[in-house]
Amino acid sequence: MSPTLVRHQLPHSGSMRCDDPPVPAGSRARTRDWAEIQERMLVPLYEAAYDRLGVGPGTRLLGLGCGSGLALLLAAARGAQVSGVDADESRLELARERLTPDGMPEHTRLVSGGLEDAAPGDAAFNVVTAFHPVGCVSTVEGLTASLTAAAGLAERGSAVVLGGWGPVERCATAGVLRVAQRPAGSADEDGCSAGWWPSGRDDLEELAERAGLRPDGSGRVACPFGYADLASAVRGLLSTGLFDTALEAAEQRQVEKELAEALHPHQRADGTVWMPNVFRYLIARTR
Repeated sequence: MSPTLVRHQLPHSGSMRCDDPPVPAGSRARTRDWAEIQERMLVPLYEAAYDRLGVGPGTRLLGLGCGSGLALLLAAARGAQVSGVDADESRLELARERLTPDGMPEHTRLVSGGLEDAAPGDAAFNVVTAFHPVGCVSTVEGLTASLTAAAGLAERGSAVVLGGWGPVERCATAGVLRVAQRPAGSADEDGCSAGWWPSGRDDLEELAERAGLRPDGSGRVACPFGYADLASAVRGLLSTGLFDTALEAAEQRQVEKELAEALHPHQRADGTVWMPNVFRYLIARTR
């Protein structure tokens, strides 16, 4: 099976200046911030799941919300055959650059289209990943549909990995992410904003059941967020997309100011920013 990346709808680092123009989601600069600053923070999550499943030669992996492709790259380095889908064309373009560099075999196939275009031609997938932490209800509904569709492309009994935030009291970044709620004032009666809300204990299990999957074990892994300085932390966190609603409701300068203030308690004497976090993953199985 050839590595495949397709576009699918799923519900440059440097110093920051307050007078910088807004950087829209999906832009090349925002994508570079994600790839160069933020994406690596979840590597322990990727590796823990891959270790548990024994990802390697013989693995045919489909990554939902594959972003700029780091998780796929790590799986490919283990010998897995990988495919990925993502709604962000800018991130997907960078993933193509990473996964199909000059000199790759001619049979490498990268297409843009729906999830059905990710279907392998020679064999079904046996691992599906959705590492991006679960967001709000609208995102969950979209992810449920994507997981259901992906399960139809996988062998019976295949592993489906879901990622999410751990307990809020063990995630130092939780307090910082609340900035995503305050400027927009968009939290509903359940406290859910368009960008982020604290994870519930059974969120991943409930998502799996809604998608017709069978839970089959879970784990926790430390994923500290570390940044070279405050400016890098702001740029990295803004690149996640969790603050997009806040940026639509308030000036970028105000959002950056509140974000920098929330990060200040986590800045160390040498200027670096360090926030310990625990992430959780669930292994589910297709029926």
